[in-house]
Amino acid sequence: MEIKSAVPDGPIAEKWERHRFDMKLVNPANKRKHSVIVVGSGLAGASAAASMAELGYRVSCFCFQDSPRRAHSIAAQGGINAAKNYPNDGDSVYRLFYDTVKGGDFRSREANVYRLAQISVQIIDQCAAQGVPFAREYGGLLANRSFGGAQVSRTFYARGQTGQQLLLGAYQALSRQIGVGGVEMHPRTEMLDVIVVNGQARGIVVRDLVSGKISSHLADAVVLATGGYSNVYFLSTNAKGCNVTATWRAHKRGALFANPCYTQIHPTCIPVHGEHQSKLTLMSESLRNDGRVWVPKTRNDSRAPGQIPDAERDYYLERIYPSFGNLVPRDVASRRAKAMCDDGLGVGGGHQVYLDFRDAVQRLGATGVAERYGNLFEMYQRITGEDPYQVPMRIYPAPHYTMGGLWVDYNLMSSIPGLHVIGEANFSDHGANRLGASALMQGLADGYFVLPYTIGNYLAQAKLAPVSPSDPEVRKVETEVHEKVRKLLAIKGSKSVDQFHRELGRLMWDACGMSRNRTGLESAIDQVRGLRERFWKDVFVAGAGEDLNQSLEKAGRVADFLEFAELMCEDALHREESCGGHFREEYQTPDGEAKRDDARFSYVAAWEFAGVGAAPKLSKEPLEFEHVHLAQRSYK
Repeated sequence: MEIKSAVPDGPIAEKWERHRFDMKLVNPANKRKHSVIVVGSGLAGASAAASMAELGYRVSCFCFQDSPRRAHSIAAQGGINAAKNYPNDGDSVYRLFYDTVKGGDFRSREANVYRLAQISVQIIDQCAAQGVPFAREYGGLLANRSFGGAQVSRTFYARGQTGQQLLLGAYQALSRQIGVGGVEMHPRTEMLDVIVVNGQARGIVVRDLVSGKISSHLADAVVLATGGYSNVYFLSTNAKGCNVTATWRAHKRGALFANPCYTQIHPTCIPVHGEHQSKLTLMSESLRNDGRVWVPKTRNDSRAPGQIPDAERDYYLERIYPSFGNLVPRDVASRRAKAMCDDGLGVGGGHQVYLDFRDAVQRLGATGVAERYGNLFEMYQRITGEDPYQVPMRIYPAPHYTMGGLWVDYNLMSSIPGLHVIGEANFSDHGANRLGASALMQGLADGYFVLPYTIGNYLAQAKLAPVSPSDPEVRKVETEVHEKVRKLLAIKGSKSVDQFHRELGRLMWDACGMSRNRTGLESAIDQVRGLRERFWKDVFVAGAGEDLNQSLEKAGRVADFLEFAELMCEDALHREESCGGHFREEYQTPDGEAKRDDARFSYVAAWEFAGVGAAPKLSKEPLEFEHVHLAQRSYK
């Protein structure tokens, strides 16, 4: 399939402004004639729905939570980046652009990233005007802190609750539009398929999670803001409801899936502590501002951390990367933690390292540390029973964000005309690794400042024939959804959905997690196929379809993970290089860093669905770097 990025011509700093002028407009009266479906109510979805309703479009917003406020965006802790340069330490739009392209290991589209950096300054003004309680300096100015992958302080924050506070701001805007009739809200409703009519996305099929009723909803355009897929690993920092279903089923209808193997492993998570565990807890990357990462220099050292003197500690990030120290990007910090633990230097010989605040407490006092991270420290203490003011935190990397997603062009439209994809659900801005504090930035940029322009450009030019619920294409998709539900309920096997999901997660973590190799990936593809076959023969889904049935919900999502996991491994196998969070053991520098192959792999891998179990078809979008020249990443 030929893919066109639709990146406008002209100097990179002027592309977005020129493009906004060149785009076709829908006049205010005509906006009221157009309907838009938004799936998802996190930062991207809520901001998009509110913004488009404010413009006059008739918007329907769907979420599977009981309230938009429960979207997983609330879990983001550390902050949101913006090139305001309030600390006057050398930041700029260009530097944020540069850091993001470099941090993504040169696998991002330059034009999208530059636009994101430009818009970042508007986001902070928008959110502050909404009343988001950003931290402030003594004189009242908004405060900034540093984050991984940057040597400047550009991260705005609200203690360790930044995502929650930003979502409340977007939710206020959304609630206002619900109140005035601009948005029709559908909570506790899960999207199960996309309706494509005459090659255009014209609606979705959903299941009411309370009544079990399956219904179709039609519109002139569809927006997916459904987040990432890290729960393919079973254990991840994501909420248990996060899944790949919306994007995967859109992929099966013709949307290209880009770079699915690009997942982010977050370096500061509370380590796995038992087989019973169903998810992992993130400790904000902001903690690496004041916390120092170390391991004992002696293997299997069983002494308490306070009994290990500094001379016998290895502050390995500060030693290996003196320029960035503990603020190296997430993929670098994660890989080094794994290497230390694999070498037997983990805490107690296990898979964990220390994040120590001893020096920060001595410098700032416990009160000063609490002002910055108090709720994070309290959360850690409640989960582990240890006081991080007194003893170091124990952390280890875990699956977190996903950089892969549905392929979109510069206008955030997928390869299906009319299907737009925003936030973490698309692939566009972060390459092979996302810099910390940039997820919130992308979600709000897409929702508030990009999509409201670009969707108008589509609607002004699209020839949209009337579509009714009785149309054959609509009935066909709805029938297929009913049939899949019936098939799941009819299996009556002997194993729970969670048993299959946990087995898939272990397999993916071992073969396609922090490190991968050809042998492991080839074996994983065969094992995923076998597991998928067993699932459809032996899974047990209790209850009925026309009812509240959380077992059925999970079964549908795990069925999609079992198909998606194969594509994820195929993509990782295809990419014979190490790049960002994708570390192929065969391709590394002598000192263990990721080794890219720009001559062969400087492109977006966009995959076309060819059938379950069939080899996907690859399309390539070449990546050109005119402004941030290709170079081996170095944070030393």
